[in-house]
Amino acid sequence: MNGTDPLPSKARLLDYLRLMRVSNVFTVVADVSMGFLLVRPELAPVGVLVTLIAASILLYSAGMVFNDVFDFPRDRRERPERPIPSGRISLKTARRLGLALLLAGWVAGWSAGFLPGAVSDWGWRGGVIATLLVVMILAYNRVLKHTPAGPLAMGSCRFLNVLLGMSAGVPLTDDGNIMGFGAAQLVASAGIGIYVTGITWFARSEATTSQRGQLGLAIGTMMLGIGMLGMVHRLLIQQQGAPLVLLEPYWWMLLGMLAVPILRRCTIAISDPEPRQVQLAVRHALWSLIMLDAALVLLVHQALALVIVALLIPTAILGKWIAST
Repeated sequence: MNGTDPLPSKARLLDYLRLMRVSNVFTVVADVSMGFLLVRPELAPVGVLVTLIAASILLYSAGMVFNDVFDFPRDRRERPERPIPSGRISLKTARRLGLALLLAGWVAGWSAGFLPGAVSDWGWRGGVIATLLVVMILAYNRVLKHTPAGPLAMGSCRFLNVLLGMSAGVPLTDDGNIMGFGAAQLVASAGIGIYVTGITWFARSEATTSQRGQLGLAIGTMMLGIGMLGMVHRLLIQQQGAPLVLLEPYWWMLLGMLAVPILRRCTIAISDPEPRQVQLAVRHALWSLIMLDAALVLLVHQALALVIVALLIPTAILGKWIAST
């Protein structure tokens, strides 16, 4: 033995993974992949998809880092065990890491639309969405997080993340929809965004005892988001002019089956609004994003829906060591 303990270096790596909330990163992978597959169910070109996934991961990780950078004074009081307030990662290092991730994600977002196979007429679309994401990430963490607009800002980030996945696809309509996206794609993105708005609202006071009224309204917002996803089935049929894998009644049944466990976990938190129960409900709702994304992919491609579901495996494994909230 040379007196050097190998554990600190391992703990330091784990600190960085915790700072970036790596256990949640597969939820944004599911979001951006779902967006891509709703416009390109043939999974091509793969290089464009991989670049969009990289952009999504980098931007999400940057947002998580800046979350702790700007929350440093509060975390020092309420969560001193986190990497920055504990001193294991310096505030300066975290700030530099966040900026590097943000810049890399922005570059990847701009690059995706100009890769071979992307729609050249709309190559700028991914860059514009990535730029909006950068603005919303900084605005949320620096200004909006602790205001009434905070949950909506976070939901907007997820809305934009799904649109980022759709950005390199074929222009879907010429009827005046936003940036060439069809109604089905816009509603799918909005449904995910509203659902995440509800999750963020539910988690507002997760470090202390939450108010039951707030939790109840947040659940209603989550269910509204899922309800919007129900509209995607009919909109896709109108857009494509062809039947989907599932008939509409079975589509609503599937969404209902996914909503019930979310409601159950959140209801438990309402009955006992202590931090642990609320945090467990938030984690369940976040992980359920993967299933909701998989359900949407199921409408256009069965096998690829299973690939999205498989993202739950690394999410659950990493979740044992890295907190979701």
